Amino acid sequence: MRLFTIGFTQSSAEHFFERLRAAGVRRVVDVRLNNSSQLAGFAKGGDLPYFLQAIAGIAYAAEPRLAPTAAILDAYKKGGGDWSVYEAAFGALLVERAAATVAAAVLRDGDCLLCSEATPEHCHRRLVAEYVAAQQPEVEVVHL
Repeated sequence: MRLFTIGFTQSSAEHFFERLRAAGVRRVVDVRLNNSSQLAGFAKGGDLPYFLQAIAGIAYAAEPRLAPTAAILDAYKKGGGDWSVYEAAFGALLVERAAATVAAAVLRDGDCLLCSEATPEHCHRRLVAEYVAAQQPEVEVVHL
């Protein structure tokens, strides 16, 4: 099973949608806590399903159970938090939420986890993908 990840910041709409199309993504799974911000531009939750389908024939699903809590996110973003603290807190949340069970029920081959960060290094989508791959060895993670 191939599981992709992608972020939309620092990317034009053209580059974003072409990366998804070229990779063969079948469905974008939105794992953002807040997907309705005006700052999200073309990736705003209310518009993204339409754009994905119309531009690239890609389905859309939101899966907030794979998003951080506001407290965890705020401690890192607004509080100048340490990434290792965020990573540990989010990892504990994944266990608490039985994310392995959620992922097994929801994710399928060709899905792409979506978050806002431009690169996966300091984004929870990478943590989710790595968590899923650790639970399901047949999962190959590809960061777009």
